[in-house]
Amino acid sequence: MAEVQTKVILVGLGGATCSGKTTLAKHLKSILPNSVIVHQDDFAPPEELLPIKHGYQDWDAPDSAIDYPRLSNFLKHVKDTGSIPDDHRSHDHLNKQTDLPIEEECQHRLAERFRVIQEQVKESDHINIVWGLVDGFLLYWNQEVIERLDMRFLLRVPLKTLEDRRKARQVYITAKQFHEEGDAWVDPPDYWEKIVLPAYLDAYHEIFESGDVENGGLTNKVEGLVLIEPEKEGKKMSMTDIVERCCQELYQLVRAEGSSK
Repeated sequence: MAEVQTKVILVGLGGATCSGKTTLAKHLKSILPNSVIVHQDDFAPPEELLPIKHGYQDWDAPDSAIDYPRLSNFLKHVKDTGSIPDDHRSHDHLNKQTDLPIEEECQHRLAERFRVIQEQVKESDHINIVWGLVDGFLLYWNQEVIERLDMRFLLRVPLKTLEDRRKARQVYITAKQFHEEGDAWVDPPDYWEKIVLPAYLDAYHEIFESGDVENGGLTNKVEGLVLIEPEKEGKKMSMTDIVERCCQELYQLVRAEGSSK
């Protein structure tokens, strides 16, 4: 009997702050067998290394907000071993999350669909699929991190929606190395205007044609990037719709994995 090989599929779930990427990751985890979530926010550098801009610590600048070598090495470990390192601690559970449920029928149907096909792939092709769901607001900035990902999704939400959500949320629990509870960060009143928005425009201007983060088409910066626009005029999507859309792509990926043997 052939030995079963573990195949880790890393799925990128990118988008601006408050775009819904972490909520999406949690829904996908409830559907995909053998899945884990990796939060890019857990790889922020120590706060004393962050730059000061306009008198504020800048947690959003694409070139300094994430320790990319550490994140890349972490993803390599997940890819090689199919597991999260035992000493990894995430602070995401401490952050306030908006409850955006999906239809129960959808969750059960998709979970069963993936359970069946992954069992088929395991039996016929001797491949045990493990999913790594990687969410982050700067997921498509660093090329080495991009290349670690097998599937890449990007949520694009209107700037006004992002601003409203960010200002309503305000309090974040930031990563603090060797301290699993993290630290609380409260946005100053003009943090969106002075820090968050300029950083978002900087991080995404090469991903969209003419740097138009609102309406521009995709450039070729990120190969195979799947753009999802929940609030595009005339095509508003619920969280159920978004999950369905992602699962369509992921299901085809699993089918291709089985047929490639």
